[in-house]
Amino acid sequence: MNKKTLTIVAGLAFALMASAQTDDANKVTVTGSIQSDILIPQEDEAIGTGEYKDWGLTNTYAEARLRSKYVEAGARVEFMEYPLPGFENDFKGWGVPHFYIKGGNEKADMTLGTFYEQFGSGFILRTYEERSLGIDNSLLGARMNLHLVKGVNIKMLTGLQRRYWDWNKALVSGADMELNVDQWSRKMQESGTYLTLGASYVNKHESTKDDIIMADPTHRKVLPQNVNSFDVRSRLQKGNFTILAEYAQKTQDPSFDNNYIYRRGYVAMLSTSYSKRGMSVLLQAKRSDNMSSRSRRAMNGTSSFINHLPAFTLDHTYALAALYPYATQPLGEWAYQAEVGYIFKKNTLLGGKYGTNVKVNFSHVHAIDKNIYEGTDAHATNGYGSAFWKWGNQTYYQDLNIQLSKKLSKQFKLNLMYMNQFYNKTVVEGEGGMIHSDIIVADAKYQFSKKVTLRGEAQYLFTDDDEGDWAFGLLELSLLPNWMITVQDMYNVGSTHIHYYQGFVTFNKASHRLQLGYGRTRAGFNCSGGVCRYVPASKGVTLNYTYAF
Repeated sequence: MNKKTLTIVAGLAFALMASAQTDDANKVTVTGSIQSDILIPQEDEAIGTGEYKDWGLTNTYAEARLRSKYVEAGARVEFMEYPLPGFENDFKGWGVPHFYIKGGNEKADMTLGTFYEQFGSGFILRTYEERSLGIDNSLLGARMNLHLVKGVNIKMLTGLQRRYWDWNKALVSGADMELNVDQWSRKMQESGTYLTLGASYVNKHESTKDDIIMADPTHRKVLPQNVNSFDVRSRLQKGNFTILAEYAQKTQDPSFDNNYIYRRGYVAMLSTSYSKRGMSVLLQAKRSDNMSSRSRRAMNGTSSFINHLPAFTLDHTYALAALYPYATQPLGEWAYQAEVGYIFKKNTLLGGKYGTNVKVNFSHVHAIDKNIYEGTDAHATNGYGSAFWKWGNQTYYQDLNIQLSKKLSKQFKLNLMYMNQFYNKTVVEGEGGMIHSDIIVADAKYQFSKKVTLRGEAQYLFTDDDEGDWAFGLLELSLLPNWMITVQDMYNVGSTHIHYYQGFVTFNKASHRLQLGYGRTRAGFNCSGGVCRYVPASKGVTLNYTYAF
């Protein structure tokens, strides 16, 4: 669908929405947002920025939604004719890739156009937008939600998946049902017991006219037109205790990711948590095997994924703790995570005058066992065998971190963190070996008055691997209600001795936010939830503007 057609469809949706509302009872409300990220680049040979053809680069988004009691419509314009570094090869261009009209009531609703959806934990279907990662894998088609019976929620959908400025040809269809069993039992509600059962199905129908011929011409891959995925799950909450169990499986799906083998895919997860005032515990385990699922089998990258596998590792916000982030390996991994949080009460030995918060998090990701078939068996149906409980011989990632948060006075608060990390750079990035690091962080905030606060960070990463040690410092002055001034520097103490300095001035007024900055950005991976995007090095003036209405 070309830009002109998209614009016409979006305009018709808005016109239909407006014409349908004629009285105050169905008054239309308008909401939306604008986001514009601008870089005026400067070439910097020391950090490897490369050359720039344009004096200014921008990723700009503008969207609007019109809502009434029974009808909703919306559209988003994206302008990336001169995209930010890292978006050049895929997102260059502009258009209206997101548009929809939705109608219904509390019993049923239908959406036509583009939409985002997730079944369960996303093991067989998750479409979403994450601009910082360059992900927008929405579906263009139709979706229906039904709530006809108390405690029963049904979703049905079909559509083509977005890939940058186009849609993949495979048709993705599916259905999901959730049963809120507790809504049928007064005794369960009175006892604080909540039980949800869920089941999902997704079908990918993709043409097989382009059969794949491998390097060995004697083996032609006859590809399946239909790939079916199934998911079942159960969530039980009793008082402070919650347990979630989920299992998903997909049929044979030869693709670029798995070297076109015919093995089925599997993922199983068990997650338990306990929480009460002053204490929390989380335990999680997940095993995945050949669960890469795309709407175009010959593609790589992140935008053709139909599903999502959570990483079971902590998403760190401190700069050096996030220097080596983990990306989920959908072809197979064992992942574990455990976390304990505790608040030592006020006026106790460890709590002191204001109390003390302590949190310990541990995550470990390991390869699954794979018995690779050799010789003529390399083209066998499964490609390899894998015992469920047996580990492979590689650690992919491990992270132990301890965080302490304590208020020392009415004005002064201190956060401390220690982190021990193992990062298999070869597995995640293709080369580099195992990197073992120790990271310490001190984050202090002092409030001079109700309007003036100064926050500072000091971080250090110790390692004998990769580029060696790193140091990071930050000062952030907050002048309420409108201003914030930030200066920071990340310095490689090890092999490169390069400073990645940055400075920002931020202004907030009502729903407007404007940030002006200057500095260097290190090449590396930006990750969220186990999904990563490579960000090339850059330097220059940045201007970021957001507005919500």
